Amino acid sequence: MGNKREIVHKAAAALLTMTMLASCAQVKNIAYFQDKAIDHPEEIDKHGGIVIQPKDMISIVVSSRNPELAAMFNLPMVTYQAGSEIVGNGGQQKLLGYVVDNDGYIDFPVLGKLPVAGLTRWELSSQIKDTLKEKGYISDAVVTVEFMNFKISVIGEVNTPGTFTIEGDKVTVLQALSLAGDLTIFGERENVTVIRELDGERTFYNLNLCSVDMFKSPAYNLQQNDIVYVEPSEIKARQSTVDDKSLRLTTIAISSGSLLVSVATLLATLLSAK
Repeated sequence: MGNKREIVHKAAAALLTMTMLASCAQVKNIAYFQDKAIDHPEEIDKHGGIVIQPKDMISIVVSSRNPELAAMFNLPMVTYQAGSEIVGNGGQQKLLGYVVDNDGYIDFPVLGKLPVAGLTRWELSSQIKDTLKEKGYISDAVVTVEFMNFKISVIGEVNTPGTFTIEGDKVTVLQALSLAGDLTIFGERENVTVIRELDGERTFYNLNLCSVDMFKSPAYNLQQNDIVYVEPSEIKARQSTVDDKSLRLTTIAISSGSLLVSVATLLATLLSAK
């Protein structure tokens, strides 16, 4: 009886060890920033802000101590009422914006066509302010520039994929994934792709969320219209293949292993009780 009990205990221990090793192998690829240095500050790259591109929509508001002077450089407000829109005051209002044309220009009141593509919003603000002062229009102008259609999309193995509107002009890959509810357990954390279209070219960037090297990627700080794609893991990819024999065999093996562990544990409990 003693030998039988010892054999059962050894079998149960071996099966449990195999199960734990399999679990550890999967967890290894799930944790973020695995090579991080604890209590060791790292220099953060300065983010100069996104630049204005053709087809962007931006708002520009000119303020001054003389409201009448500033008014001639501002677009009218749009009032939304029951699904329609009219120009005027009162109700729910929204600023009209400037759409950057394919050549990178906007048509600004009084000043005419201004080249804006390639500038940050702060650079454009400073440029308009200086021009207004140099031409003798407004000496104390305060110019505020904001993006109105800064959007990014997150697709693939995330909990809530979609397109998200960003306030301000900065969003990182991690923030974008947070907006999408983080990766699912089947998301490939070592192979997250950022798709970027800029100046007539499409570029693909790969980021590894398991490594702190991701912070050095030129795609860590997203730009307008970037797409973040989370690739499915091999297990998830196999699940989508109905006729995958290897997946069925793997599932059967896992189920059989779990059953054996349960049976061995039960036997060990019964034998120990005698």
